Amino acid sequence: MSNQTNSEKRYRRIFYYKDYYISFFTTLDDEVKEKFNWTLQLISSIERVPTKFLKYIKNSSGIYEVRVEFRSNIYRVFCFFDEGNLIILMNGFKKKTNKTPIKEIKLAEKIKIEYFDENKK
Repeated sequence: MSNQTNSEKRYRRIFYYKDYYISFFTTLDDEVKEKFNWTLQLISSIERVPTKFLKYIKNSSGIYEVRVEFRSNIYRVFCFFDEGNLIILMNGFKKKTNKTPIKEIKLAEKIKIEYFDENKK
């Protein structure tokens, strides 16, 4: 039996690809940054992540969105999986409409291709 507690277990690892996520993150207010950090911690440490926090983007090439709501604002960061449990974070934005902007999804798909092109073995 392991002496590891549930709070220490990691179901997923999170990686920031280049500076896409960090560039977005640094523009946020401190309270929103805290909410993002909390959400990423949750995503990495629970087995089944509710779609309220991580949702697959339909009609995309394996793109998911990390979802953060703070006060009346909605934020999204796109990501994808590599090596099973490795989440690669990409571009983020403040959501201003009900629909996710197609240009943001296209950018995420382009970044994902760039990532895999650079990491081919």
